[in-house]
Amino acid sequence: MNWAFGKYVSSLLLFGSNGIVASMILLSSYDIVFLRTLIGSLFLLAVFLISRHRFSFFRNKKSAIFLAASGAAMGASWMFLFEAYAQIGVGISSLLYYCGPVLVMILSPLLFKEQLTGRKVLGFAIVLAGLLLLNGIALLSGNLPFGLFCGAMSAVLYACMVILNKKASDISGLENPMMQLFFGFLTVAVIVGITHGFGFYPSPSDWFWILILGAVNTGVGCYLYFTSIGKLPVQTISIFGYLEPLAAVIFSVLILSEVLTFWQVIGTCCIIGGAVYGGTTLSLRRRKVLEGE
Repeated sequence: MNWAFGKYVSSLLLFGSNGIVASMILLSSYDIVFLRTLIGSLFLLAVFLISRHRFSFFRNKKSAIFLAASGAAMGASWMFLFEAYAQIGVGISSLLYYCGPVLVMILSPLLFKEQLTGRKVLGFAIVLAGLLLLNGIALLSGNLPFGLFCGAMSAVLYACMVILNKKASDISGLENPMMQLFFGFLTVAVIVGITHGFGFYPSPSDWFWILILGAVNTGVGCYLYFTSIGKLPVQTISIFGYLEPLAAVIFSVLILSEVLTFWQVIGTCCIIGGAVYGGTTLSLRRRKVLEGE
């Protein structure tokens, strides 16, 4: 559990730096998502083959279907999210996107029989309050229905991605994130091909950051993420998932020299405090079990 949790947090930190890396690339958001999924898929495939793993996902058709659906949901979610960035800005888009963990938490008692404790609900409320303080000003920027729709869809598909991947429990290890990202790439390729085509030309200076985004942030990040979430409770995934936007805020301050307002600092503290408060339920429960033994 501790090793899985460490990998999960590491993946969130990598994902939180996506905006920093993507800001260095002079391409459209659609092209960036296409390239990151392509390079990430190839990176994980290379690691898979070098490690002399064998494909086994096809042996369990039910899990394979769930994994393919989860990958498709991930790819589509990224496309909706980046379109929301273009329509209504990063702040409100992030706010909508991270409603996804709330949907997962609400559905987890029905789908995974996980107990929804008052402590976890309160932890979520604190986290959401913090996220509102971080991005609340963006809510006053206007009402663009299509952009709001894209942001909402990114949240719904985020929840679908996590839930479907949990259902594909028979496919584990490196094969899980590799196939997940591959199906995500196929989905993104279809969307980009239909809506924009593939006529984009990255400059030589773009390629370094494209490779970092694809191989490290996406390839390594997805490996850490998808090899850990299957071993963690869904509600823990949901609560600590808010560390990703928190990391994005911290990185923007440290690297891009962006200034946080007083209320944004309070919001940052709420996210950390709410995640820790809601997540300590697991540690307390595990300690009681050990003491009972």
